[in-house]
Amino acid sequence: CTNTSNPGVMLAAGLLARNARALGLSVKPWVKTSLAPGSRVVTDYYEANGLDEDLAALGFNNVGYGCTTCIGNSGPLPEEIEAAIEGSGLIVGSVISGNRNFEGRVHQKVKASYLSSPPLVVAYAIAGSLNVDLVTEPLGISTDGKPVMLDDVWPSDEQLSAALSKINPEMFREKYSTVMQEPRWDSIPSEASPLYPWQDDSTYIRLPSFFQGLSKEADPIQPIVGAKVLLKLGDSITTDHISPAGAFPAEGPAGKWLIERGVNKGDFNSFGSRRGNHEIMMRGTFANVRVKNQMAPGTEGGYALNHETGEVTSVFEAAMASETPMVVLAGSQYGTGSSRDWAAKGTYLLGVKAVIATSFERIHRSNLVGMGVLPLTFKEGESADTLGLDGTESFDIPVMDDVKALQELTVTANKSDGSTVVFTADVRLDTPVEVDYYRNGGILHTVLRKLAL
Repeated sequence: CTNTSNPGVMLAAGLLARNARALGLSVKPWVKTSLAPGSRVVTDYYEANGLDEDLAALGFNNVGYGCTTCIGNSGPLPEEIEAAIEGSGLIVGSVISGNRNFEGRVHQKVKASYLSSPPLVVAYAIAGSLNVDLVTEPLGISTDGKPVMLDDVWPSDEQLSAALSKINPEMFREKYSTVMQEPRWDSIPSEASPLYPWQDDSTYIRLPSFFQGLSKEADPIQPIVGAKVLLKLGDSITTDHISPAGAFPAEGPAGKWLIERGVNKGDFNSFGSRRGNHEIMMRGTFANVRVKNQMAPGTEGGYALNHETGEVTSVFEAAMASETPMVVLAGSQYGTGSSRDWAAKGTYLLGVKAVIATSFERIHRSNLVGMGVLPLTFKEGESADTLGLDGTESFDIPVMDDVKALQELTVTANKSDGSTVVFTADVRLDTPVEVDYYRNGGILHTVLRKLAL
């Protein structure tokens, strides 16, 4: 999608496909191909040059328009390939010309993703491996038995200029004049009403639980006492680790919830498409396949220690079983990546009251405050590891109603042997406005209370 506004590279992909096709090259059978432009105009200028046929011949059929591969909407892998990945513990990769390459986002089984230009996507599909040096090694063998190098199929300036000359402004005017008209969308029945008519049986849009029990006045801020660690994480945890946007497995908490309601696996869609359903999103929080929770050693994915039973379960199950507040311990740059609101919403719904990190990404820290979750940072040079915190402790965080922006708090971590670790943390409520948000339980609660005045 990020390349759709650049016809040059989109046409270069089609021209490379044409040149490769002329030499008898094809895409390897174990490669899954997908073409999903961000605009219908791309199809017009492909068809004007006949490049749609060349791309389709290599398996790059147009599957739709808009967010697809990089958000996990390109569909399943063949079952035999999934089985091989699972059975042999393979690290498989994708090459995409989208704008995100977070771990596990393209597909739960695809752990490595590389961003590239559209023509290089086609080239790697032909090569069939990320271990090929496209500068010195051939893409494949031509029909006459000769090795074909990338230079042999790369579009010439003359080819590209000729293709670009067939693009005209009318293509854009025609497509964008009707961009808001979609008969299938318009055919969905709807009725005007002052309030949204929530459907209890909907698996896509459900009445969220954020405002249950909301009082007209905010209660005083209470200290967080006896909080258990839900996850102890390392550095550079992204919002995609916290709240993945792609497809999800049937055996996970979100998949089980849908199956219990009669939804077939083929109709799961993705976390991103079900973001209007808090039941799905909270079950998907911290469910990225590459999350490594140090509280569940030897696992990778959405696992956590159930402090009540001592068992390792899904993060969702451990959170729901907890009889105490929860905290998250993390390293540096916690919450980097997309400014995904559900990374904070899901954290809140799991009962996490505070996140103590070495440092935060700016927007995610703000989003945590916006959901009433307290962000705290260790002092410079300190971390959970340097303080000897292993996550089995219970935490007392003496945040009170008179909390000030950027003040210091003395946090006590109580170990099972009766010893304690006492350390100073910075309250990352950075402004008086954020203090007000936190006091109200988040920005949504603040706004509603002000509207009620």
